[in-house]
Amino acid sequence: MKVHLLLIVFAIPFLLSSQNDDSKRNWPAASSTEHRITIDGNRIDFIAKAAHLPLHNEKGEQIAQFFYVAYTAKGVKNPAKRPITFVFNGGPGSSSVWLHMGALGPKRIVMNDEGLATPPPYDVVDNAYSWIDQTDLVFIDPVETGFSRPYDGVDKKEFTGYDEDIKSVGDFIRHYVSMEGRWLSPKFLAGESYGTTRAAGLSGYLQDRHGMYLNGIVLISAVLNFQTLAFNDGNDLPHALFLPSFAATAYAHGKIDTLRFPNRDAFLREVEQFSLGEYSLFLNAGDKLNDEEKEQLAESLSHYTGLSKAFITSHHFRLNTWTFTKELLRSEGFTVGRFDGLVKGRDKKPAGDSYDFDPSYNLSIFGAYTAAINDHLKNNLQFNWDETTYEILTGNVRPWNYGNAQNRYINNSETLRSAIHKNNHLNVLICSGLFDLATPYFATDYTVDHMFIAPELKSNISTEYYDAGHMMYSIPDQLEKFTDDVRAFYRKILSEL
Repeated sequence: MKVHLLLIVFAIPFLLSSQNDDSKRNWPAASSTEHRITIDGNRIDFIAKAAHLPLHNEKGEQIAQFFYVAYTAKGVKNPAKRPITFVFNGGPGSSSVWLHMGALGPKRIVMNDEGLATPPPYDVVDNAYSWIDQTDLVFIDPVETGFSRPYDGVDKKEFTGYDEDIKSVGDFIRHYVSMEGRWLSPKFLAGESYGTTRAAGLSGYLQDRHGMYLNGIVLISAVLNFQTLAFNDGNDLPHALFLPSFAATAYAHGKIDTLRFPNRDAFLREVEQFSLGEYSLFLNAGDKLNDEEKEQLAESLSHYTGLSKAFITSHHFRLNTWTFTKELLRSEGFTVGRFDGLVKGRDKKPAGDSYDFDPSYNLSIFGAYTAAINDHLKNNLQFNWDETTYEILTGNVRPWNYGNAQNRYINNSETLRSAIHKNNHLNVLICSGLFDLATPYFATDYTVDHMFIAPELKSNISTEYYDAGHMMYSIPDQLEKFTDDVRAFYRKILSEL
């Protein structure tokens, strides 16, 4: 696999292609509606605006129409200084629907206690966990996602790449802040999955290009260093960094000896130490392991993953997401999810090296969120553009241009480190799910530990962990913890202003 294809390792695997004709498009009128919601007993009145913002290049030529949905509180004494948060998801190729309708926005899709979708046609309710009590919210759909499109005659390649994406989203944020008079507002970013990669890139771009210093960034299911995720021959790092998430998932499914490991958290600490210690040494030894060392390694990995020693040995002691999700519950006829290892699915046949589909995507989120956003835009926000598909996830961003990262692993944790060193008031909250087999928590921890932030600034980055997968907010009790953690993060930052 060529390195320039790496970002798809955690993008939603079932990308939807779009064949829409974007030429001579009749752009719809913006909508502005008034709403109210009660959060923690407090009534909040707010205005929702769904609209396109025209994006121009350095020559002043219009190159795109960026679709966004903004929620701004009413009755604020000084609206220009109220916090504002710009929100996006990842992919690349994803709209902002997941954070919009799952956790942050004023409406939320109802999921069951396990984070799975209820039977269609689904329920959408007022979201008592919305961040609107702390901050105004602007949900951004990058070009080619949602209702955002290149302008007539403009090549999509101007937006479909690492550098191009950061520039276009960053320029949108600059334009919006100027248009709405929000330069004196405390500014935050919130991104999920590839959206965390975008957020880290924006921390540098907004600061260095536009002089826009941020107060805080929330990274949800983060990936900044793609070497930690890419199961390529010759790259053993992910095998060590995914192991704790494999272990957590195996423990949750009853595949670990609880007489030997009665406490899950202590068990995971042991696996983490093994991953960076003994296991990494064995991986580095390659084929130089003797029979005794191979037996020792197979036995340890079997204890930690619930997989047989024979299976582990047959894979040269190197497990990846695809083999693990297929093998863990194979004897019971189930697969487990990549985005959430707690979710089980059924393949056509137990045989094979990987599952037919990711049950934590198809059984959990895709249909429910698609229905929720389309209903919300039409019936609550009164935004009408029926002749065009709202692109939840699209393959139309392919091929993705990796620019200077072509044929190497993207690692923009250095961009974030530099931004913090230049702006000592920039704080970062990382939210990681223990059962996330797409962007595992230990890979994120490893990345942070290798940023080499100045000692006095290490506390600028904090991490919270959840008994959930990639979208921890889909599970009701974890959504509550997630919201509490974020509110504490905002309160801490804002109390120091």
